[in-house]
Amino acid sequence: MSAGEFLLVAVLAVPALGALAVAATPRDRAARIVGTVAAALTLVVAVALLGGRAAGWSAYAPPDAAGVVRPWHAVDLPWVPGLDLRFHLGVDGISWPLVVLTALLTLLCCGYSLWRVPGGGSGRALVALLLVVEVGILGTFLALDLVLFFLFFEVVLLPMYAIIVGWGGDGTDPVSLDARRRAGRKFALYTLFGSVLLLVGVYVVVAAAGTADIVALTGGTELSRATQLAAFTLLALAFAVKSPLWPLHSWLPDAHTQAPTVGSVLLAGVLLKMGTYGLIRVAVGVAPEGARWAAPVLGVLAVAAILIGSLVCLAQTELKRLIAYSSVGHMGFVLLGVATLTATGIQAALIGNVAHGIITGLLFFLAGAIKDRTHTGALTELSGLRETAPRLSGLLAFAAVASLGLPGLAGFWGEAFAVVAAVESGGALWTTLAVLAAIGGALTAAYLLRMLRRVTHGEPTPVVAALGPGLARAELVAWVPLVLLALAVGLAPTLVLGVAEAPVEALVGVVAR
Repeated sequence: MSAGEFLLVAVLAVPALGALAVAATPRDRAARIVGTVAAALTLVVAVALLGGRAAGWSAYAPPDAAGVVRPWHAVDLPWVPGLDLRFHLGVDGISWPLVVLTALLTLLCCGYSLWRVPGGGSGRALVALLLVVEVGILGTFLALDLVLFFLFFEVVLLPMYAIIVGWGGDGTDPVSLDARRRAGRKFALYTLFGSVLLLVGVYVVVAAAGTADIVALTGGTELSRATQLAAFTLLALAFAVKSPLWPLHSWLPDAHTQAPTVGSVLLAGVLLKMGTYGLIRVAVGVAPEGARWAAPVLGVLAVAAILIGSLVCLAQTELKRLIAYSSVGHMGFVLLGVATLTATGIQAALIGNVAHGIITGLLFFLAGAIKDRTHTGALTELSGLRETAPRLSGLLAFAAVASLGLPGLAGFWGEAFAVVAAVESGGALWTTLAVLAAIGGALTAAYLLRMLRRVTHGEPTPVVAALGPGLARAELVAWVPLVLLALAVGLAPTLVLGVAEAPVEALVGVVAR
């Protein structure tokens, strides 16, 4: 086994073994420490995947080889020989940034849990579930077999449901318990609906092509046009539920509002990216004719998500719910980039994914800290934060301006490139969509600045007046890496775009054939 193959297996094995070790450790705090160490080792392994790559980063084979994926590292072993299924993993410039982001956010959540465990259950069980969720998300980003992809995609459902129901809500009273159970059921039902569509889509592709290997399927050469149209429709709808994309988004605000802080961070930071990644890697890669056929519809839905998400945010009066609805608009920009089927657009989607994970993860950490201190998320009860907690207020302002797309911070590149890609696509439809998306960007700035004015300015309310100016050391440890990354990706977008450029250009070449 080569070093690259070892790292691919290790990046899944370490959190899986960590979850077992946490469950087997009897003392709660010791178990949380074990889980944090496992998450830290997973991050080290994820970063190390960058080493040893070929000079060409990642590519697709020339036309005579029908678009074969060439990852940096790959593991391809027999899994179910009778069904020709293989344990096939690989990493390239499209998946690697998301793998590192997943490992980082999981580490920060496990570290945060050393300091604060939400009510409702033991910290040991919470950390074990966080590691299981990490295994599912990482496996989704690394799988190069459609059936394996589906299984990893489904691993996330039950542990995330348990996190929302077990540790979410505002208390243990019957009303709070009922609210988080409803949110958990809604999350589970929507996700199961998407899973059924994904399973049918995978079956359509595998039955028609005779293989589940994404490497062989990329480019759609094994599929007829009718099969590609049917497969893309099913797969795109399945991934739209997970992303979530309007109008299949209604599970998101309730899940975010009721989830504990660490659950919201993982849910917004990386779980939503499973949908957008699957749209690029599987739906577009495997069924490019279907993608070209549906591109105008995707573009219209993307802009509708941007505008509707922004308008709904302008009407929100609860902090976590506002941040949750903001994800609908941000994912709209990601979908717009993908819908253009251009290198610029897909690059915009990839960096938009990473930026959203960094910034929204920080926003949910901060919203959770504010709610833990004041026991409320109502905007009308949080005014004057800068007077009593200037450090917390300053971090919230930084995260908000990063989210609204201020140049020099991570949120700028995805939104700007998506609009540029729509303009470059030409034609009345795409130009109109670009203009409307730009208006949506302005609305994004409006609702985030409105939120800052209501929370940080004015006379302190009674709950805010009681706050102290300090921040816990564990909070700074969890938040500072995200602040630095938002700056780093904003000032040097090549950290993401550099590794993704070659595979994106190759993917666009395959799609355009």
